Amino acid sequence: MSDFLTKWKHGLEKTRKVAFGTLATIFGASEITDETWEDLEAVLLQADLGLNTSESIITAIQATVASEGLIHSDELQAILKKELKSRLMSPPQFIYQETPPTVILVVGVNGSGKTTTIAKLGYHFQQFQKSVLFGAGDTYRAAAVEQLKTWGTRLNIPVIAGQSGGDPGAVAYDTVASAVAKETDIALIDTAGRLHTRFNLMEELRKVYRVTSKPLAGAPHHVWLVLDATTGQNAIQQARAFKEAVNVNGIILTKLDSSSKGGMAFSIQQELQLPILFVGLGEKMDDLQAFDQDQFINGLFSTN
Repeated sequence: MSDFLTKWKHGLEKTRKVAFGTLATIFGASEITDETWEDLEAVLLQADLGLNTSESIITAIQATVASEGLIHSDELQAILKKELKSRLMSPPQFIYQETPPTVILVVGVNGSGKTTTIAKLGYHFQQFQKSVLFGAGDTYRAAAVEQLKTWGTRLNIPVIAGQSGGDPGAVAYDTVASAVAKETDIALIDTAGRLHTRFNLMEELRKVYRVTSKPLAGAPHHVWLVLDATTGQNAIQQARAFKEAVNVNGIILTKLDSSSKGGMAFSIQQELQLPILFVGLGEKMDDLQAFDQDQFINGLFSTN
């Protein structure tokens, strides 16, 4: 358990130090003033919660302060923590298909860490004694295919791949068909990173999404979007486009340990109403952690 808590604490260290670490100077024993609210807004913006979310949180806290008749700023931290936690959705329980496979399509922009994340997801499902199959659908980058094959060898997970520059839809089809034939529990399909502003590339992604249902009606069962935490609010626009294109139903937030912008998690919840399923807290296989509201909040405030 202590190792689990340490991962969260270290993973959120940059966000805590850069932004939330300054709360101690704001939440002193002084009376609450207009300057208190201005300072708090600055902290939330620095943590990259975004203007709309920050203002909404402050308005809610001000209402609590007024209703409870609070006057000292040192009473605000507990209220802030409670308000922040209330804005984080609980990750839904993962449901395996009654008849395997369960097909997961993984999407995102270039550089978000999709391929490595897929490897970590494969490892995650193996811990539950599930068989896994990888689909190397990023056919435009030979390095991505080789990277997934390397992970497949290390984890003893088969990889379905096509020719370099080939049709990613064909790889997706073959992956699902193979998983059906072998009754593999989980099929994880990688896709090429693409800018959300490129219409032709998003149309191609829609095709990949559609073709997975050809060998298995109802697939894909999950579409998970990988977002790079270091990009902050820029990731929100990406997420909107992917959600519209391929019915994204879950977020994986990577590189949280490298970012001071962990507050974007709250914007994701408010702006997109999508659950955060996993967060990347380091480079090791087990550093992809299932999202935990309590540990996320504690990691932002903890100084012990």
